[in-house]
Amino acid sequence: MNYLAILGRQPALGRAELESLIGADAITSFGPQAVLLSEHPDFRRLGGSLKLATIVATTTLSDWSAIDKYIKTKLAKQLELPTEGKLQLGISVYGIRASAAQVGAAGLNLKKMLKRSARVVAPQGDSHLSSAQVLGNKLTGERGREIVFYHHAGQTVVAITTDEQDINAYSRRDQARPKRDAKVGMLPPKLAQIIINLAAADKTTGRILDPFCGTGVVLQEALLLDYDAYGTDLEQRMIDYSTANLEWLREKHTDLGDQTLEAGDATHHQWTSSIDFVACEGYLGRPFSIQPTGQQLTEAISACNVITKKFLRNIHGQLEAGTRLCLALPAWQVGPGRFKHLPLLDLLEEMGYNRVSFEHAGADELIYYRADQVVARELLVLIRK
Repeated sequence: MNYLAILGRQPALGRAELESLIGADAITSFGPQAVLLSEHPDFRRLGGSLKLATIVATTTLSDWSAIDKYIKTKLAKQLELPTEGKLQLGISVYGIRASAAQVGAAGLNLKKMLKRSARVVAPQGDSHLSSAQVLGNKLTGERGREIVFYHHAGQTVVAITTDEQDINAYSRRDQARPKRDAKVGMLPPKLAQIIINLAAADKTTGRILDPFCGTGVVLQEALLLDYDAYGTDLEQRMIDYSTANLEWLREKHTDLGDQTLEAGDATHHQWTSSIDFVACEGYLGRPFSIQPTGQQLTEAISACNVITKKFLRNIHGQLEAGTRLCLALPAWQVGPGRFKHLPLLDLLEEMGYNRVSFEHAGADELIYYRADQVVARELLVLIRK
C-alpha cells in the first residue's frame, strides 16, 4: 500500500466513497479513522477524507520515546526536501500517546537536525495538526512538509501529506451562495460530494439527476466534478433558487458542464433528458429539535415512506437497467446510535432495485448525523434491476 488516507468524522462514509471510486481491492482498513490505499485517488473529488499522504516508511515503534528517537535519527533522510528556500514543517501523530507539546518539541528538534532555515508549525490541543493549520501554513506546498505518524495494530506508518481537505472552499460554497433556505435543509457540500461519488462510482462523465434539488447543492457539486447537472423540484421557488446559485457558481468557474432545471413532482414527473445517475437528498420530513412522541415519529416515518416509495416506483420505468442511485433518506435517532428506518428498505427488491453492499462499510454505518440530532441522513445506494 502506497498511501494513507485520514477519514472524516464518520469514517464509514469515507471508506464507502473510496471503494466506489477505486475499488475494494485497493483499500485496506487501518484503524477506525484511516485506510491504506494502493491507488492514488483524485483527492479533489473526496468529501469523506480529510488528508491524503504518501507512505515513506513503516515501523513497529509504538511509544512516543521511540518515535521521538526515530525523528531525531532517521526522519530527515526520508523527507526529500527542496534544496533552497525556507521550509515549513509540522508533525502529526495518531494512535500514539503524545501531547501537543511533545510533538511540537519533536518538530523543533527536527529543525535543528536539518541545519537550515525552517519554521515549525506545532499542534494546538491535539497531537495532530488541524486542516486549517496545514492549509494556512502551506504544508502541502513545494516548501512545506507535514509528517504523519499513524499507529494501528503493531504497525506505525510514516507518511508525507500531499492533500488536505479544503475547508475554506467548502465554507465558501456553502455560505456564500446567494440563495439559501434553512427550511428545506442545509446539505453540506462535502456530503453532497459523497452522495455523488456513491452514485457515479468510477464514472467521471455523465448526467446526474437530482429530483429533489432544493437550492441546488448536489447540482453545484456535480458541475464542479465535471458532470452535467439535471435538477427538478416540486416548488418553482426552489428551481429559481437553484438557477440563481448555479449562475453564481458559473461566475467563478467558466468551464462547467450543461445544466437543466425544471419544476416537477418527483412522485409522478416525467424527466425529459437522459439520466446516467441519480444523486439526491430525498424528502426528510418534519424536522425535530427534541425527541418526538411516538405518534409524531410514526406520522413522520409514514409520510416520508409514502413519498419515497412513490418516487422510486415512478422513476424505475424511466431508468435503464444498471443505473446507479444514491439517496440520502431520513433515519430517526431514538437513542445514542440507534435509529428507526424507512419501512421501504425491506421492499427494495420487489420494487425493482438491488441495494449495493460494500466490503469496507456496512449498510447500517452509512448514516450522516450528529450525536444530538434526531433526523439523520441515511445513504441508500441502489442499482436499478
